[in-house]
Amino acid sequence: MTQKTPSIAILGAGIGGLAVSACLRKAGIETTIYEQAPAFARIGAGIQMSPNAMRVLYGIGIGDKLRATAFEPPHWRNRDHDTGNLTNDHPLGPDAFDRYGVPYLLMHRGDLHAALHGAVPDDTIRYDHKVAGIDQSDSGVTLTFENGEKATADALIASDGVHSIVRESLLGAEDARFTGRLAYRTAFPASLMNGYKLMDDSAKWWGPDRHIVIYYVTAARDEIYFTTSQPEPDFQVESWSATGDVNELRAAYADFHSDVRAVLDACPSVHKWAIFERDPLPTWNSGNVTLMGDACHPMTPYMAQGAANALEDSVVLSRCLADGGTDDFPAAFKRFEAARKPRTSKVQATSHRNEFMREKTDPDWVYGYDAWTVELP
Repeated sequence: MTQKTPSIAILGAGIGGLAVSACLRKAGIETTIYEQAPAFARIGAGIQMSPNAMRVLYGIGIGDKLRATAFEPPHWRNRDHDTGNLTNDHPLGPDAFDRYGVPYLLMHRGDLHAALHGAVPDDTIRYDHKVAGIDQSDSGVTLTFENGEKATADALIASDGVHSIVRESLLGAEDARFTGRLAYRTAFPASLMNGYKLMDDSAKWWGPDRHIVIYYVTAARDEIYFTTSQPEPDFQVESWSATGDVNELRAAYADFHSDVRAVLDACPSVHKWAIFERDPLPTWNSGNVTLMGDACHPMTPYMAQGAANALEDSVVLSRCLADGGTDDFPAAFKRFEAARKPRTSKVQATSHRNEFMREKTDPDWVYGYDAWTVELP
C-alpha cells in the first residue's frame, strides 16, 4: 500500500508563511499557501535581519542573495536624543560575522519578501483567497473563502498575522491593549538629504518618552528608513496603511539632534501604526491547526524581532513535522509550541520594556539562537 502524501495548507503568504513553506519543501513536504492579496507586491519599509534570522535565510538558500543588496552595518549605535552622546556602540559587520557565522543585515522588507517568494513555486500560492471560515473534523480541515471557494487539507498552519482570523476562531476575540503610543515609519531616497552626511549608518536615538531608529536599507546607501515610537493616545488604528502627517512628526521631534531633524525634514511622507500589546496565548494549536508568527506571538517593535521569530518558527515547525509529525499533526504542533513558546514569551517581555541595547548589552541569547540545531522537546 502506498502511503498517502499529507496535504498541508498555509494561510498567509507573508514572511512566515513563505518561510515555513520553503522549510517544509526542503524537508520534502509540499504545501499550498492561501493569500488574501490579489497578487505579490513589494510592500513595507525597513527591516533588521539579525544573525538568528539570517541563519534561517541561509538555510533556505537566500542568504547570499540578500547580502548582495542589503546594507551590512559596521555597528549599531545608541544615542541620547539631543546631545547625541553615545550610550552604546555595539560592533557588527565583521565582528558579528566572526561571532555568529552569518551577517547582520538591514534591508527593505519588500526585498526580503521577494527573496522568500522566489524560494517557493508560484503555482503553490493561491492569491485572492481571504478566509471566511474554518471547520475542523476527524478527516482534516476545511477552509471557506470569501471568493466562494473551499479547500481541504490534512492540517493548517496559520501565518495570517496580527489580526489572525484563525486565532479568533480557535480562541475567541483577542485581548489587545493599546499602549497609548504609535509608530511612524517610511523609506525614502537618500538623495533627498541633499548631501547631508549622517553621523551613523544605523542608530537609535533615545528621548525621555520617545525614540527614533534610522538606518540605510541598501548596500549602496541610496535608501534611508526610519521608524519611531511616541505617545499619541487618540490614534488607535493598527495598520501600516494609515497615512501620517509629516509636519506633526517633525514637531514631535523638534528637540532631537540635527541628524534626526535632517532625516525628518527630507522625508516626503509617512505612515503610522498604533502600537498594541498582547499577552502570550494559552495555546497555539487545536487538533490539526496551529498558529505561528504574529498570529500567536505578536511583539512590540522595540527589539526588531517580530519577523525574526516568525522565521525561527518556520524552521522549528518544519523540523517537528519532518520528524514523523505528519503521522500525528496534533502531537507535532504541541511539540512546536513547547519548543518555541518559552523563547517567544521572553522576547515579548523584553521588547515590552524597550531597553534592549540602549546601554551595553550582551545580545547572544537573541542573536546566537540557531533554529536548525536547537534541541527540540
